[in-house]
Amino acid sequence: MTDGILLHIDDGLARVTFDRPASLNAMDFPMAARWREVAHEVTSDPSVGAVILDATGPAFCAGGDVVAMATTGSSGAEVTETARAIHDGIRTFAEAPLPMVAAVQGAVAGGGLGLMLTADYVVASENARFVSRYANIGLTPDLGVSTLLPAAIGQRRALQLLLQDRMLDAAEAREWGLVAEVVASGALSTRVEEIARFWLDGATAAFGQATRLVRVGAGRSFGENLDDEAATIGAAFDTPEAQARVAAFAAASTKGRS
Repeated sequence: MTDGILLHIDDGLARVTFDRPASLNAMDFPMAARWREVAHEVTSDPSVGAVILDATGPAFCAGGDVVAMATTGSSGAEVTETARAIHDGIRTFAEAPLPMVAAVQGAVAGGGLGLMLTADYVVASENARFVSRYANIGLTPDLGVSTLLPAAIGQRRALQLLLQDRMLDAAEAREWGLVAEVVASGALSTRVEEIARFWLDGATAAFGQATRLVRVGAGRSFGENLDDEAATIGAAFDTPEAQARVAAFAAASTKGRS
């Protein structure tokens, strides 16, 4: 029983896959708990250096499973509890020194936008579509959408999506800065693998700390961020990998001047 999310870890790469294709990978209550569990498992595993977030079926994620909420007699308190479980997973991934790339196809709706933006780098297939739809059913943003969406595309554009029944296609999403790349549908898996392997084959720890500094820094003062940057670069400089890379860079630069 996967509870809607598959996890595979191999050779430093964790692949987290939404796996409720019949429900467009919408998150129900068991899937929410599984998401939190997977986030803590992946980020506490010292063998993991990068993460791929993807999905099976025709859609990436339709957000919360509104059908399940409506047909199981759920209360507002239960919806809040479920949202908090998902939020815990989002925060755990976003604040970890671990780069994540998302592979996005088909529909990305409601809270699916927040789950997608948990990733540091988003690659969309040319058939991807992005929409809010919260207010259409009388609900409000969750799963980090009120924070992560304006951080990605700016407050005014975020409000356009939240206050109008507007859908972005893949090209518009790239133009707005919602995704980093758009590729042919058949090339999506290959491209995200290339990105993750680039991180793993390079200065993996440094990429991870870069994502952490940017993510955590959004909620702190400038002075706190500067202190963290100074401490982090000093700690990185003392690692064997950085020592070797810095020495190679210095040697190449010296040779180039001679």
